[in-house]
Amino acid sequence: MTNHDLTVGTALPILEIDRITRRTLALFAGASGDHQPVHIDIDAAKARGRDDVFAHGMLSMAYLGRYLTEWVPQERIRSYQARFTAITPLYAELVCSGRVVGIENGLATVELAITLRDGTTTVRGEAVVDVS
Repeated sequence: MTNHDLTVGTALPILEIDRITRRTLALFAGASGDHQPVHIDIDAAKARGRDDVFAHGMLSMAYLGRYLTEWVPQERIRSYQARFTAITPLYAELVCSGRVVGIENGLATVELAITLRDGTTTVRGEAVVDVS
């Protein structure tokens, strides 16, 4: 992808993520070393006032990283940041999206988001990508 292929307002192709299951959370806990009980133990989640376990925030961040690297090679990503805006519940289906909001000196600034099927945005982020 080059600077000539993009304009401000260009939407990136969406990425749909399969439903978040207990298995997804258990595998992520093992891979990441993040064994916080609220993500894998329903009793712990209920003790914290939740109906059930919920996804790790860093799992969502990893999905956005995957989204970026399916669009451009990793070595073109200059910065990437995100903030969590809502809980990602068990069985959620995620949609990753992005839009170019600026292009300057061969670098594109891209707004990123993860949204649930009900319209709730769970993560907002931004990346700067070399498109020269």
